[in-house]
Amino acid sequence: MTFEGWPAEALEFYEQLEADNSKTFWTAHKERYEEVVRGPMADLLDALEDDWGPGKIFRPYRDVRFSADKTPYKTHIGAYLEAGGYIQLSADGLACGNGLYQLAPDQLARYRAAVAEDVSGAELERVIAAVEKAGPAVVGRDPLKSAPRGYTKDHPRIGLLRNKGLVAWQEWPPAAWLGTPEAYRRITAFLRASQPLKDWLDGHVGPSELPAR
Repeated sequence: MTFEGWPAEALEFYEQLEADNSKTFWTAHKERYEEVVRGPMADLLDALEDDWGPGKIFRPYRDVRFSADKTPYKTHIGAYLEAGGYIQLSADGLACGNGLYQLAPDQLARYRAAVAEDVSGAELERVIAAVEKAGPAVVGRDPLKSAPRGYTKDHPRIGLLRNKGLVAWQEWPPAAWLGTPEAYRRITAFLRASQPLKDWLDGHVGPSELPAR
């Protein structure tokens, strides 16, 4: 089916789930979740596949094994694209991300080396400026409070060096356009605007080469 956005009922579903995050509520409303939340996300991924590769929708169930919060269900739906990009819908509206959220140790070493190097580091600064001019914010993840080992605290790009991840991120609050094809336009505009950051990270950091645990 063609992606036409998410109906208002999708946000209402998450408002109600936040108020009653229980198996009883989920079981009673799972069919509505499939119709107004997951169905449109699947249609969106189909519409994006030709340009951004196949996508995958995350499971709605929370991993509560190591969490003090034992509520069983996520209060958002998230999906990622094979070529890069993350899409999320919740009662708070729509959000999109792109980049490397959490760098593995070998990725982090390559990232810091590239940031510290004059040519590639200056290139990243230009990329960030261009991405942010287009609309998305570029956000560092889990930054250190001080300079990482081997780098001086007065390095000109110390703010970037402290990061353990780097992503472009954009949010939109609930609005009527979420239920129209305008949602597709905004998502694809974000993906295009954030692509230079993804390209820099792919070129200078790449996937982790460490064995999977």
